[in-house]
Amino acid sequence: MGKIYIGISGWRYAPWRGVFYPKGLPQRLELAYASRTAHSIELNGSFYSLQRPQHYEQWHDETPPGFVFAVKGPRYVTHVLRLKGAEQALANFFASGLFKLRDKLGPLLWQFPPSFRFEPQTFDAFLRLLPQNTGQALALARRRDERMKGRACLAIDAERPLRHAVEVRHDSFLDPAFVKLLRRHKVALVVADTAGKWPWREDVTGDFVYMRLHGDQELYASGYSPEALSRWAERMERWARGDQPADARLIDPERAPRPRASRDVYCYFDNDAKVHAPFDAAGLRSALGLPAPAVAPGQPWDAVTERRR
Repeated sequence: MGKIYIGISGWRYAPWRGVFYPKGLPQRLELAYASRTAHSIELNGSFYSLQRPQHYEQWHDETPPGFVFAVKGPRYVTHVLRLKGAEQALANFFASGLFKLRDKLGPLLWQFPPSFRFEPQTFDAFLRLLPQNTGQALALARRRDERMKGRACLAIDAERPLRHAVEVRHDSFLDPAFVKLLRRHKVALVVADTAGKWPWREDVTGDFVYMRLHGDQELYASGYSPEALSRWAERMERWARGDQPADARLIDPERAPRPRASRDVYCYFDNDAKVHAPFDAAGLRSALGLPAPAVAPGQPWDAVTERRR
């Protein structure tokens, strides 16, 4: 099987304090705590604004070995520019400090608004801009503009492959041409459970699978029952073995993905409003029979336990 990463989308939420986070845990230790209860975290701040190299370096240093961050691409590219003339903005994004995550830099997530329609030429041009490794990303980052002066990181510790995933929310993307385009660029289609609000499709288009579970009954708010988590666990095992579920919801059922020995699977819970996300992540990990992340002894996060809702 491929590697399975189960995590949460973001970690700094006031309602989590005293419920998921131990009462009295300093806010500065929340990432350290959360990263020792999950395999990965989706970094959301990068969606709202460009972060700084020192922040990425701090996040790297606060998390344990083997931990992985998924990084959300800026909404300025996807929601404001809507992919038109995006090269400069992409250069600034890659210059903003991602390279400081080093071996903890995981997939890059590109989320599109519900009003964004599938325009094949525009989408193809954007996917062509996305770097496939950190060396290409560095070359792009060097084209950053003046606003990045004094706040850019233009060095990599090693050349590593980069993975990209796209989350779409308009029915116009339910087009076999979209699937073909993603496969050509080796970009993953996000499997998004949004309580029926936006399309949920499971076409495998890259060498990995990226999942976002936003709540199956109420968007961002409802939790997942043990039965629902077991169903997701079964699907994830199929993907991790290089296969796909027999009842997969497909845009293009005529074209199956190329068979593989295995695929990595990344799954993030975004049902954070009522503090379900971290506990659902633990429940899914248990359903898959995966070991709990290691907890550093003698630290304030020692009290990590498998709490149940």
